[in-house]
Amino acid sequence: MSDQPLLLSELPLADGRVIAVACLNAPRALNALSLEMIEQLLPQMQAWAKDARVAAVWLEGAGEKAFCAGGDIVALYRSMTDYAASNDPAQRNPYAEHFFTQEYRLDYLIHTYPKPVIVWGHGIIMGGGMGLFAGASCRVVTEQSRLAMPEVSIGLYPDVGGSWFLNRMPGRVGLFLGLTGAQMNAADALWLGLADRFVRHESKATVQQQLMQSDWSRPAQQVIHQVLRAHEAQSWSALPESPVQQHYAQIQALTDAATPRALIEQLLAAEVESPWLARALKSLAAGSTTSMLLIPAQLERCRHASLKEVFQQELNLSVQAALQGEFTEGIRALLIDKDKTPRWRYPSVREVEASWIEGFFAPLWPESPLKDL
Repeated sequence: MSDQPLLLSELPLADGRVIAVACLNAPRALNALSLEMIEQLLPQMQAWAKDARVAAVWLEGAGEKAFCAGGDIVALYRSMTDYAASNDPAQRNPYAEHFFTQEYRLDYLIHTYPKPVIVWGHGIIMGGGMGLFAGASCRVVTEQSRLAMPEVSIGLYPDVGGSWFLNRMPGRVGLFLGLTGAQMNAADALWLGLADRFVRHESKATVQQQLMQSDWSRPAQQVIHQVLRAHEAQSWSALPESPVQQHYAQIQALTDAATPRALIEQLLAAEVESPWLARALKSLAAGSTTSMLLIPAQLERCRHASLKEVFQQELNLSVQAALQGEFTEGIRALLIDKDKTPRWRYPSVREVEASWIEGFFAPLWPESPLKDL
């Protein structure tokens, strides 16, 4: 297989048009989204949107393990350590600014794309992968799909539009998933509105073949709907149960608190019998105390924001996070030194100063670099 980070191909249709295919090609890194991938995919999708030959777009990941397990945070780590070593606050980490700006442009484009975007969400879909997946018009999950926003473990928060889609989940489920990074399966994704179709992974080639053989004189969405609906009907027996749906009442009770600090303390003190809930709460307990308070603050600030405003606010918060050190330490402990013992700035949420959290929301620019979305 080619060593190019993005593989492009076409599925020819009977009427002379094509389905344009983009494959994230870094299987050994679980298709982590690099800046190079973003800078190739963004202009390509912009071109496909204007190309009359392209009837729809298909996104997938190389290999059998992941669609996309997140952004290339190792490269971000290097930029953050270089920034810290430079001792020049005026630099403001240009790499992080550029990476997040381009990533969010791509995510926003997928949310607002004028043609159908089919994402084959097989395997791991986390972080930056969720940014590509969540906004597509046809999001397919398989029996091996595992979705999560685990940023609390690295001192960040659920970005890439997480402030949008977590706020649109039932009750306080989005808040719980954002805080704990709990994994969702295909049934969870369907129930939460994060996915549109469940199809066995073994059917992928057949799905593509039937799309190519279909009558595309009808609207594209109708063609895609008919093909995927038939395959979903044949796949239902493989659909797992939804832990999120099963635990909805408990999640609501666990997150019923008057303040963010009270919420975190309540979650950390909770005693639960469910292994799924226990894993989620264990993940929270190991996470950044800064993130624990940033996440509810960001979700509250974006509750009534438009999609454009969400990405503008996330860009400011993400670049701030790349300047403050907590994000750097989280990546170091998890992926660089791999000691899994991060030295968070504050040992507990009670010690986190309100001014520290508020500083993350301080505007970095007179006008957002995403003002033209």
